[in-house]
Amino acid sequence: MKRSLAVKNRMFSTSHRKAEHLDIVVKEDVDFKVSACFEDVHLIHNAMPDMSLDDVSTESVILGKKLSAPIIIAAMTGGHPIAYQVNAQLAEIAEKLKVGFSLGSQRAALENCSLEYTYRVAREKAPTTLILGNIGAPQLLQNPIERAKKAIAMIQADALVVHLNPLQEALQLEGEASYAKVLDNLSLLAKELDKPVIVKETGCGLSKEVAEKLARIGVAGIDVSGSGGTSWAAVEYYRAVKAGDFERAEVCKSFWNWGIPTAISICEVRKGVGNDLLVIATGGVRNGIQVAKALALGANAVGIAAPLLKTLVNEGIKQVERYLKRLIFELKIAMFLVGACTVDVLRDKPVILTGLVGDWVRARGLKRKNLLTPE
Repeated sequence: MKRSLAVKNRMFSTSHRKAEHLDIVVKEDVDFKVSACFEDVHLIHNAMPDMSLDDVSTESVILGKKLSAPIIIAAMTGGHPIAYQVNAQLAEIAEKLKVGFSLGSQRAALENCSLEYTYRVAREKAPTTLILGNIGAPQLLQNPIERAKKAIAMIQADALVVHLNPLQEALQLEGEASYAKVLDNLSLLAKELDKPVIVKETGCGLSKEVAEKLARIGVAGIDVSGSGGTSWAAVEYYRAVKAGDFERAEVCKSFWNWGIPTAISICEVRKGVGNDLLVIATGGVRNGIQVAKALALGANAVGIAAPLLKTLVNEGIKQVERYLKRLIFELKIAMFLVGACTVDVLRDKPVILTGLVGDWVRARGLKRKNLLTPE
């Protein structure tokens, strides 16, 4: 009886937490107080691009799916009835605009199958575009293959994202900061699953050393999810305050800005994995120029989360569509202005790195042929 009650309490806690996260991200100031560092990344203007704007194509193929632009509506939510509508509407937009869609952690549905519908709706509304499943690394410590396969089957995912969130787990009231066997489990998934495995951070970025380890075990891709967007330490700060745990809240505040900025993390990860592995850049991307910069730094695709969620809740689905269309148009113009007719050409264009990004790239030995830094 005690064990059954504990399981029920845990299921309620996970589902309730998902609702809290949604509410806090929409209503509170949870942005990093430091930037994603795209202001230190400079594309070189070409006043004679030798083409017309109509010649520019933002189309890209990601994991075998042709997208209108290399953009993914990034992991946000699921596991609570209010998340159903969010996922339904965002998936509908993803299908209409032919961009990717990545679900939030499927943990709640793995613990309580009655919540599966809040995730399944994504594939129902987006039958043809790229859909990414999602599960946390600490939730794979037991029965990793079984749980991963269930998460994939639940939404007919094209790939499974395994998220790393050691800071959030360390700060969270219900956290499971257990990472001792994560690499072994990821290696197992990469070998045994019939779908690609992507590993992502959750707002703190990934280093070259971690990227090298992930490349060696055979993952298909990495989402850097760097600092500069939503701070999950900030989210846990507000949860701790609400729970009356003010000592924990102060710790959360100390780590509010912890992490590797997104622009820098792209350089770290691309240097660590070489040219072939899929790299997704999520974290603080807010406009099409920043999308272009992320791609020129070495990303294959860019993920956007909080701005779309806030726009959806506060302004409605039509404004989300307008936001994404504007983003794609801005990307197209930026490509035109550097003389890149395709995304592949853009990724080879020279980039000037100044400020913190330039200093970091030099200090860490991350320079590649198209990354230029003042000496």
